[in-house]
Amino acid sequence: MPVQNLTDAGVISLCCPEGRSHLEVFDTWMRGLYVDVMANGRMAYRVRYRLHGKQRVLTLGDARLLTVKEARAAARNALRRAMIGDDPRHEALPEQGPMLAAFYLQQYLPYVKSYKRSWSTDETMIRHHLMPALGERAMGSVIPPDIAQVIDKMRGRGYAAGTCNRVLIVLRYGFTLALRWGIHGIEQNPAKELKDLKEDNRIERFLTPEQTRRLLAAMRHSQNPLLSPIVAFLIYTGARKREVFDARWGDIDIARKLWRIPKTKSGKVRHVPLSAGAVQVLEKQRTYGGQEEEYVFTNPRTGRPFVSIFHGWDTARKRAGLPDLRLHDLRHSFASFLVNAGRSLYEVQELLGHADIRTTARYAHLSRERLFEAVEAVPVIELPRDK
Repeated sequence: MPVQNLTDAGVISLCCPEGRSHLEVFDTWMRGLYVDVMANGRMAYRVRYRLHGKQRVLTLGDARLLTVKEARAAARNALRRAMIGDDPRHEALPEQGPMLAAFYLQQYLPYVKSYKRSWSTDETMIRHHLMPALGERAMGSVIPPDIAQVIDKMRGRGYAAGTCNRVLIVLRYGFTLALRWGIHGIEQNPAKELKDLKEDNRIERFLTPEQTRRLLAAMRHSQNPLLSPIVAFLIYTGARKREVFDARWGDIDIARKLWRIPKTKSGKVRHVPLSAGAVQVLEKQRTYGGQEEEYVFTNPRTGRPFVSIFHGWDTARKRAGLPDLRLHDLRHSFASFLVNAGRSLYEVQELLGHADIRTTARYAHLSRERLFEAVEAVPVIELPRDK
């Protein structure tokens, strides 16, 4: 990191190098003081200090408005307050925008709930990751290295790249909204310059036919009488867990072997053809529960769809010798059965309801055995012998 004796003329002449999101130049005279030069041309004085063993950052103000002398005086006052255990950010919060936790809980979440079906995922990311790491920070004080540190710590705790990327997405979108809404104190999107982590989307967990039979047999011993038909229906349709939980009799046409899913992840209506196995499950369920019920798999305790079947599922998968199998892996298994039966990726895409064929392409590696069969179609040609 560059260190120099900051002067008014020298600060004004600073510029961010091409290809970088910002440049930090520290002052040799005042410990912790630096000027942060952004790629968009803005620059701010900031000071780093430690409070209760943690490093924090305070934005002092626009470097084009403050002199170096004023910035040093402000930094000195902040460092003195930190020495006695008082956080200097508390007075500066109005100038640096709202606290990150307050913005995401009071403004971001109500907004995304109005249109986003997966808002609960955002809420989980906010409560479990953003609030513990950055919740007490003023949004205007958050800089790219702060976010990079959050992601690095998540990776160190073993979180998958996909989870880390979801946190980045929520941060980017939140700051984008704050800038769009003109929230005071927000001048940049610090998450914008951070690249997503590379995700390994290969699907490794899928059932063999023998494992499927073993799993369904284990389900029959469950105290939840609906566990077995729910799991079987997931396997036969490849539908998402929530789609099956919310399935209504009014959306199922057994005569035409068609299931209409009005609410999907993409927000579009989807029509799922029903196999003989799926129809058999529905016929038995209609006999068991009666078609007077609104939902196909009604929770007998609540009269509403199931919220979770984890306890029964966890017991049954362990009994079947598949302790790591997830409910979502049944969807992967459905896709693998299709691919290994020679069905095209386009057909799999339509049946799973994927909007992008690239999502479906993750299952292509499951058909290796069929590829070996395919190459055997090339006739063996006897090569001429050497003379």
